[in-house]
Amino acid sequence: MKYKKGPGLLPVLCIVLVLLCGCGAAEPAFKYELKEVHPVAGRQGICTEGGYYWVSGSKTLSKYDSSWNLVAENTNPFEGYTLEVNHIGDIDVYNNELYLGVEYFMDGEGHNIQVAVYDGDTLKLKRVFPFRPDTGQLECSGIAVDADSRTVYMTSWIDDESSESLYMYDLDTGEYKGNLKMQPAPKWLQGVAYYDGSLYVTSDDGDADDNAPDHMYRIDVAKDKKTGDVVLEKAFDDVIRQGEIEGLTFDKERGQLLLLYNRGAKIIAGMPSGFYEGYTEEIHEVFVYDIVGSK
Repeated sequence: MKYKKGPGLLPVLCIVLVLLCGCGAAEPAFKYELKEVHPVAGRQGICTEGGYYWVSGSKTLSKYDSSWNLVAENTNPFEGYTLEVNHIGDIDVYNNELYLGVEYFMDGEGHNIQVAVYDGDTLKLKRVFPFRPDTGQLECSGIAVDADSRTVYMTSWIDDESSESLYMYDLDTGEYKGNLKMQPAPKWLQGVAYYDGSLYVTSDDGDADDNAPDHMYRIDVAKDKKTGDVVLEKAFDDVIRQGEIEGLTFDKERGQLLLLYNRGAKIIAGMPSGFYEGYTEEIHEVFVYDIVGSK
């Protein structure tokens, strides 16, 4: 999502070990076999429904058909807001409506965070959920729709207490439903998705300089919806080149995981500073994995 320098290999290994040990004998729910990779015009999020794919950039929305041909684009998605916003994170789709976590991001902190709903065909804003500044959420990096429990989940990227929870809104009324505390909490969350009864989050906890991969974690939500146990689900050591992990989605019809990953740009002291050897621009790609096995 935002540019930052990776935490280094040793801290990443420590975080992963803590998550593994803290989760007892819990294991990944599935295995993932890489099938194909598609370049896209956006570095933030991915979602799919009915044979279409939607991709978000920080300030763009794009729609692709089943063959990954661009069929629609909105390069000015912030029209119609009463609060000032300038950033889109990971996205989701439900009944041909796009769900976006939007905010005004500046100096490492988000303001005016809200759930925004867009038309899946026109890519135009339809409505926003009531803004709640008292939730404790300081940033929004991703959003997921859980139609089973009629809940919308939002993640926070900032590495502080606010990023230890997911923030829940009612899918039907837009009302705030409370926080879901992650145990233990991954760092630098980039995206979130709901699949087969669990939540999945991507974490920018690797380091491209050390060829250390980023990770996806599974969150098994408690019945009271107040806490969720975190399990290491996958290390993305099979991408083309280590870089920056972003959003994710699950294609229920095809039984696939789709992951947005950026590569090529060097991140120094929190800002882009040139490119790795062989690159003249940052490349955004969707990695498509077949899901093997079941819980």
